[in-house]
Amino acid sequence: MTSTSTTTEQTGPGLALLAVLMPAILVTVTASDMVNLMLPTIGEEFGASEAELAWVVTGFLLMFSVGIPLYGRVSDRVSLRRLFAFALLTYAAGSLVCAISPNLPMLVTGRIVTGLGGAAIPVLSIIAVTRLLPAEKRGMGIGVVSAGAGVGTAAGPTLGGGVGQWLGWPALFWIMLMVSLLLLPAAWRVLPDEAPAGGGRLDLPGGILLGSGTGLVLFGMTQAQVSGFTAPLSWGSLTVAVAALMLFGWRTVHVEQPFVPPSLFSNRVYRTGILVAFLAMIVNLGGLVFVPLLLVEVNGLTPGEGALVMIPAGVATALLSPLIGRLADRMGTRPLVLAGLTLIGLFSLSLSTFTGGSSVIPAGVGILGISIGFILVMTTIIGAAAAELPAEQAGAGLGILQGAQFLGAGTGPAVFGVLVSARQQSGSGAANPLHSGQDGAAYSDVFLAMTVVVVLTLVVATRMRPAKVPAAPAVTPAQEANTVP
Repeated sequence: MTSTSTTTEQTGPGLALLAVLMPAILVTVTASDMVNLMLPTIGEEFGASEAELAWVVTGFLLMFSVGIPLYGRVSDRVSLRRLFAFALLTYAAGSLVCAISPNLPMLVTGRIVTGLGGAAIPVLSIIAVTRLLPAEKRGMGIGVVSAGAGVGTAAGPTLGGGVGQWLGWPALFWIMLMVSLLLLPAAWRVLPDEAPAGGGRLDLPGGILLGSGTGLVLFGMTQAQVSGFTAPLSWGSLTVAVAALMLFGWRTVHVEQPFVPPSLFSNRVYRTGILVAFLAMIVNLGGLVFVPLLLVEVNGLTPGEGALVMIPAGVATALLSPLIGRLADRMGTRPLVLAGLTLIGLFSLSLSTFTGGSSVIPAGVGILGISIGFILVMTTIIGAAAAELPAEQAGAGLGILQGAQFLGAGTGPAVFGVLVSARQQSGSGAANPLHSGQDGAAYSDVFLAMTVVVVLTLVVATRMRPAKVPAAPAVTPAQEANTVP
């Protein structure tokens, strides 16, 4: 693998590298849910049903969840410059197709192509930071890149609701096209073209099994959001997904050079971090999707007005992420992860309690707290993984970690969407006894369910304590005397 010192010299100052990586990850992550609030408008224009419209989001997320671990593994064999350039060009091509789409099938096709390109950016950005920045600057660099991901996640509904309502939904994709093309020459200049050495043979069948399994999990979840878990397309996809992932696990143990080295999971902090990242992202994306819907359906705001309520969360994420990266280097992983999860849980419970009022302030404060807690969790986990993984396993390890994160991004809205639909149809009151509002009982139950998920995640996160190193055996005076020449 190319040495850190060499690549740092070739890429120039770390500031130039981060100036490319942060907007790149901001743009691609923003695209994941920026069209959510515009789906009713798109449906009216194309005469599409709710199930058909779901593919506008599902197509992108499917490629994202499948692509992230694949790009992470391939980055151990192909240069960052070439992979990043391919990703930006693919993303730009997909954005162009979306912008000029005359019908829904073409729009979905564009979103699939966009997801194929966008999947590379988050994992390659983290890998670039860990390979190209000196050790003393990696915490700050991961914080900056995480800020881009956090702001992008929060900015999706904001951009979609505001710009989409003002200029129309195609404008969203024209913006993404222009930004990705502007980033291409800058990325080509700052990223190295050397391929890492010693990557070994790529286990393509294992990668296909992993990608198929994760993709089918996400597809089954999104179908459940539309038709329920009893629909054949939903439970059938989930069943095949389980089979594919079991075959992937079998292959990982039995082939000489598996797609994911089993030794990756010998580190307790890393394997626990994967599960924590997945669960935390379920709650974070659930909040970022259902708070705007709450503001529109219960508080009566327009999508543009609802987007304004989300802005403080994005600003706080951008400002705090670099500081959190530095703080993680000093305090360690476990205390910060537990503190972040506690914040997420408290503000999820707050949203569950105050969703029925006429004021939008509780919603804004709630999503602000969830966003701060989430960025505290994810920046710390990513930094810990980057520091502890061996250099030859960094690409695969960070790809799996971020793949789990974005699989959670697809799972959360799907599962909570089923809950909202069921609760709205029942018409019963909120399960939270502290909820006193007249409206929003279904949303109150969703945020309460998020709180329960956070409590479970806290239990898991308590295991994020590094394994103890066995103490050296005590030396007796007699043994010490025998060692004296």
